[in-house]
Amino acid sequence: MIELAEGRERCLLVGVPTRQNTREAVEESLAELALLADTAGADVLGTVIQDRDRIDPALFIGKGKVEEIRQRVQQDRIPLVIFDDDLSPVQLRNLEREWECKVLDRSGLILDIFAARAKSSEAKCQVELAQLEYFLPRLTRQWTHLSKQLGGIGTKGPGETQIETDRRLIRTRIAHLKERLTRISQQRMTQRKGRSSHTRASLVGYTNVGKSTLLNLLSGSDVFVENRLFATLDPTTRYVPLGGGTDILMTDTVGFIRKLPHHLVASFKSTLEEITEADILLHVVDVSSATYDDQIRVVEETLEDLGAGQKPTLMVFNKVDRLPDRSVLARIGEQYPSRVFISATRGINISGFKEEVLRLVQQEFVVEQFTLPQTEQRVISRLFDAGEVLEKVYEDNSVTLRIRIPRKERERLHQLAAGRPSSAR
Repeated sequence: MIELAEGRERCLLVGVPTRQNTREAVEESLAELALLADTAGADVLGTVIQDRDRIDPALFIGKGKVEEIRQRVQQDRIPLVIFDDDLSPVQLRNLEREWECKVLDRSGLILDIFAARAKSSEAKCQVELAQLEYFLPRLTRQWTHLSKQLGGIGTKGPGETQIETDRRLIRTRIAHLKERLTRISQQRMTQRKGRSSHTRASLVGYTNVGKSTLLNLLSGSDVFVENRLFATLDPTTRYVPLGGGTDILMTDTVGFIRKLPHHLVASFKSTLEEITEADILLHVVDVSSATYDDQIRVVEETLEDLGAGQKPTLMVFNKVDRLPDRSVLARIGEQYPSRVFISATRGINISGFKEEVLRLVQQEFVVEQFTLPQTEQRVISRLFDAGEVLEKVYEDNSVTLRIRIPRKERERLHQLAAGRPSSAR
């Protein structure tokens, strides 16, 4: 796995507004890129912005701006330039030749941060896979000196170049990692089946909005918390009491961000399945952020891509204690009927949060009673898998189950219990 260099590096950030991206949007994205650079261990010396109608296929930016940056890199001895957009292998190679320093794009920076943050075996495996798939088409830039031919007995034609050997080895490693992650995904599925008798909620949201802090407060656990981007990569599940005898399983998940590398989303599939398998979503938002609207949009788009966009969702607006003007809360309340305002750090309105979660659970789930012969083990097993078993009573040759099930599954499960599998499917 490719690790971050030790120590703090100095860097320059580059953003390019185009017809698709306004200058204001690029400035906001560059501010976030500066936070990413800080998280990765780099000090930002400055920002360069160039408005362009179209991207230069060879250099991404114009030749004049390339020369301007070259002079600054040489004058200030800047070892690293980071672009806010993804660069092609050709653009990366050309820019490094022009400036004689390291050039990194946004995806490469995020992958570096994930590599440094990965702690568990699963997270390291996921990050390594994403990195290899990211660097595979960029081998021409990374290994330009490896051009010799490998000949020998039994070799067809002129032999295999070293770079072709490297590509083959990387593809073999990618296949191995995918196979390993498939096994991990199956293990997670087994674990989730063991927890299927409880309502499951996933904390989702932009990175660094306070999801881990909230889970720690609700469950009394000690999930790692830090005021930096991507402090949490591995999902953490804890029991959370809501009151009234109702407990739920709440899972903290990796935060989302603008332009999240698609390799990373694909690699973290087994982790993100915690979201797709959840009964309800708790979308945590940093309401004190000036760009919280944009952050909400990014999260909702990512959830749609994962196939979880239609799940019952409670909007949790966190960090209300940091708002200089709380009049914005009235507008948010009108825009999002299913919402709650809290401060996880200061414990503000946590009781109201629990009430809203409980209300959502009761709205989306119903408690039903089923009485079946004890011989119907197949049907009984499917009922157990379908919801949270609150009570089971055995009498003679029958069993009566009280189960909390999704409201939308009510008719199907009653048909199943009545012995009508054709209509229940």
